[in-house]
Amino acid sequence: MEHQQTARILIAGTGPAGLIAALGFADAGFPVTLAGPEATAPDGRTTALMNPALKVLARLGVLDAVKPKAAPLKVMRIVDATRRLLRSPVVTFRASEIDEDQFGLNLPNSVLNPALASTVAAHAGIEWRRSMVASWHLDAGHARAVLSDGSTVDASLAVAADGRLSPARQAAGISTSARSYPQAAFVLNFGHSGDHAFTSTEFHTETGPFTQVPLPGNRSSLVWVVKPETATELAALDDATLSLRVEQQMQSMLGRVTVEPGRQIYPLSTVTPLCFARERVALVGEAAHVFPPIGAQGLNLGIRDIDDLIGIAGENRTDPGSAKALAAYDFKRRPDILARSSAVNLLNMSLLSDMLPAQMARVAGLGVLGGFAPLRAFFMREGLRPGSGFAALAGGLRRQVR
Repeated sequence: MEHQQTARILIAGTGPAGLIAALGFADAGFPVTLAGPEATAPDGRTTALMNPALKVLARLGVLDAVKPKAAPLKVMRIVDATRRLLRSPVVTFRASEIDEDQFGLNLPNSVLNPALASTVAAHAGIEWRRSMVASWHLDAGHARAVLSDGSTVDASLAVAADGRLSPARQAAGISTSARSYPQAAFVLNFGHSGDHAFTSTEFHTETGPFTQVPLPGNRSSLVWVVKPETATELAALDDATLSLRVEQQMQSMLGRVTVEPGRQIYPLSTVTPLCFARERVALVGEAAHVFPPIGAQGLNLGIRDIDDLIGIAGENRTDPGSAKALAAYDFKRRPDILARSSAVNLLNMSLLSDMLPAQMARVAGLGVLGGFAPLRAFFMREGLRPGSGFAALAGGLRRQVR
């Protein structure tokens, strides 16, 4: 009987967000159709997933398969490597300061994506149609997708996990405010002679962050944000020269560097939809938010989108795509998405800005974090779980009052 009462969910997009959404909705008892081909292009990037996101992967039965090939993140450091007059002190965040063993895990996408795909393929509650959505027909009663193989899918709710250019978002008439930055992310993995001690270091430079994130063994991943023309120049260097450049940029902190094959360049931009759900379509992942790679927020935020959407759908099982359910989702996600994206965009703009006030604000902010442990703990908790920093702060105040 359940399938008659519980409405069908259609998920467009087969990146990590789409696959996680399919597993989550199926586990919550919804009949699910997933539309899109399996990803085949090699992806050399890594994704830093924080503990709350890892709990979701554990619940979906994916974590055990990926954990052996991931590295824990126990310490995160911010180093001001600008050559400016005003420089902030090094800020170090330790998971142990907030009674956590680790902040999260750094997972190679080449491990995470296939693990998600095979779990989806094996799930009895998910019908995976391996073709793209060719066109959308949305009305008050249902969402219909016509796939490129000519077949159609009808659902109460369409989940747009179809990326930053989201055709589903366009079909729902959701407009976005977008801007591109004069920056590109140059991405690669490298070996090093020193031990990273499960520490990730984000060097702030005039062109953006240079972020080293640990991988298993004496290896790390790198996201180096530079001007687009610099990214092209770096990508053209031979291995020995590029290895030396990376080593110099990180002040030989991890000893001798050896870059690995597989360099990628991603132009940076920010995209914010004016609403997060409309016309039977709910946005998750990059369809809902795109911003520069600072502070490991992307997929962590996407997993929170999915978790919140499933929670609201569970309260509206017969019609999870109704206007009432979508309004609840939009209301729930808005503060989190806007707070994260504006914080990241502000920090990024302050790095690019030559204006003294912007630099002073950034230095003061990082300086206070570096010198004041309770505030640092608050930011770490908030970074992991929105709202938990406030809860811990309130608990500490209550104890002091007693």
